[in-house]
Amino acid sequence: MNKRTGAIAGAAAVAIAGAAIVLPHANASTDQPAALKTLSAHSATQLATSLKADLKDNGAGWYLDGSKGHLVMNVLSEDDAANVRAKGAVARVVQNSMTALKSGTKTLRESAAVPGTAWSIDPKTNKIVVTADRTVTGAKMATLTKATNGMGEGMVTVKRSQGEFKRFDGGDAGSAAGGAAGSAAGDAAGGAGDAAGGAGDAAGGAGDAAGGAGDAAGGAGDAAGGAGDAAGGAGDGGGGAGGGGQAAGPVGGSAIFGGNARCSLGFNVTVKGAPAFLTAGHCGNDSKTWTADQGGGRPLGTVADSKFPKTDFALVTYDDTAAKPQSAVDLGDGSTQEITKAAEAAVGMKVQRSGSTTGLHDGTVTGLDATVNYGNGDIVNGLIQTDVCAEPGDSGGAMFSEDSAVGLTSGGSGDCTAGGETFFQPVTDALKATGAEIGAGGGDNGAGGGNGAAGGAAAGAGDAGAENAGAGNAGADSAGAGGAGAGAGDPGAGAEDPGTGAEDPGAGAQGPGAAGGDALN
Repeated sequence: MNKRTGAIAGAAAVAIAGAAIVLPHANASTDQPAALKTLSAHSATQLATSLKADLKDNGAGWYLDGSKGHLVMNVLSEDDAANVRAKGAVARVVQNSMTALKSGTKTLRESAAVPGTAWSIDPKTNKIVVTADRTVTGAKMATLTKATNGMGEGMVTVKRSQGEFKRFDGGDAGSAAGGAAGSAAGDAAGGAGDAAGGAGDAAGGAGDAAGGAGDAAGGAGDAAGGAGDAAGGAGDGGGGAGGGGQAAGPVGGSAIFGGNARCSLGFNVTVKGAPAFLTAGHCGNDSKTWTADQGGGRPLGTVADSKFPKTDFALVTYDDTAAKPQSAVDLGDGSTQEITKAAEAAVGMKVQRSGSTTGLHDGTVTGLDATVNYGNGDIVNGLIQTDVCAEPGDSGGAMFSEDSAVGLTSGGSGDCTAGGETFFQPVTDALKATGAEIGAGGGDNGAGGGNGAAGGAAAGAGDAGAENAGAGNAGADSAGAGGAGAGAGDPGAGAEDPGTGAEDPGAGAQGPGAAGGDALN
């Protein structure tokens, strides 16, 4: 061996030795499995659950590589990494075990319970990510810094939020927040009504805003279509009867009203065969009874169980035990997404959120097992952290991934202009605690399926943004006509004729007030 060759070999040996020393402390190895699987979010969750059971204490979390459809598992040794790769997942050798990370979050709860803070476990960085909102200054920031410094640099990352952590219930249903709801969701819902021909309800909401007569004007808008509130309900369901609308009653993301609060419906469920829905627990604490309109003329249900703080979910049973509301979420364009099951969240999962203030927005899950401190002792644990935006009135609204229910909107910081962080109560936990099942009324989930036309922009579109927005701008600014109840050129127009839900004025199935109104009321 000549000197040059020996030098190269020596350098290689040093490099290999260095890698061996660094590897246990690195955040990731770059090895790829021979048979890497491209997985859906549901399939990835199933595989991750199986691998977690195999790894036991040697697992350190997992996430989805959304761009490639790969499951990434964090492990503590190369032996475990080899086993993970053999199952078709990407393995990363990391420093912090899940046990250590969870212990770190416990330390934060005990020593840094500072209002305006939140933290979650981020498997991508293998750290606890702590977020302090703009109110955390002075002594509060000093307390937080002392706690995080004691945990070590490799365990925790601290960042600042420009917003302020708060719950996203809307407060006074007729306040400026309600106006913002009408303006934001009305642009989506009312516009969708114009396009789909189903803007009778959305523009009826315009009657609330433009005419300033609350439910009377909304009812007048519906009445101009042919059947008052009953026809409005029938229009909601009637589109389905005509083929392609939404089912009777509200769906995920629809506005709900209780006392002086406005929130959003999460998911329709059944409890021992009876129809009910899930929403946020702080909404359930706001009011015992909930309606589909601000004035209380369209009763929905009564709170059967409400948990907040610590967790954040409520179960509301429908007053009409024969109601069969659709198991779906409003997409804001006159169509719905059918919901058939519940799923655990995963970091990297692509999700959508539907709420009565801001309509439909999408984003990504960024952290799990999150704790958020809203102040005044309102601390909630076990939440899902995301980069999806939300605003007051969106509380309780549905977060979903394709046809899977994932979360209920709790709160966060920022808004849908500046962005921010939003936290969600896991639906799977709420279902286990209440004994509820995804679905509604034990009947059909379809009632026309998904795409709204000829009045099908009703339950989600009209209810979410216009009629239920409070003193909003939904109809006046967004309905695209000139008078209360106008959505397509004529008062209460659902298609081309005034008040059409299917083909006849105010028709939900065959006549005014049929099917939808009866099912809802």
